[in-house]
Amino acid sequence: MPDASGKMQDVRSKKQEMRRKKILPLSSRLLPLASCNLRLDAYFMIEALKEAQKAVKKGEVPIGAVIVCDDKIIARGHNLKESAADPTSHAEIIAIRKASKKLGKWRLLNATIYVTLEPCLMCMGALIQARVSRLVFGSYDPKAGACGSVYDVSNDKRLNHRIAVTTGVMAGECEKILKDFFRDLRR
Repeated sequence: MPDASGKMQDVRSKKQEMRRKKILPLSSRLLPLASCNLRLDAYFMIEALKEAQKAVKKGEVPIGAVIVCDDKIIARGHNLKESAADPTSHAEIIAIRKASKKLGKWRLLNATIYVTLEPCLMCMGALIQARVSRLVFGSYDPKAGACGSVYDVSNDKRLNHRIAVTTGVMAGECEKILKDFFRDLRR
């Protein structure tokens, strides 16, 4: 017969499990357990923030991206729109090009992209064309976001590919780097 502490521990475990299920969004519960790992998402978002910091040093809007396959970073990118004088030189596009080159194929199936800011319409189109499986971003972009803010093409049933999306990972840090950049720019 189990003692009282054993019963108490069992009740606590059940309550924790119930809380966990309520906290996680439905889309995250449908993904494989490894992709739901918040620590892993935070780790890769820190890497994307490092890319954003590189953009700051070049006087670019601080947006960074990393593409991950099998829990390894296969490509990195940061905004280079101003220095390249190229409107397509967004962090996501640069990372997609590098990942495709490294893998030797344009289909990035089973890849996850971590981006500090919600992708724009162009970048979401590229992610769909590249067949990226999952998108994780930090902060929403209320002016140009194409994953829920202004548009939502990530789950558009008219398209031939949909992307699983996780939002708000390290949102505070992602928002801060952008706010600090624009505050300093205005000085």
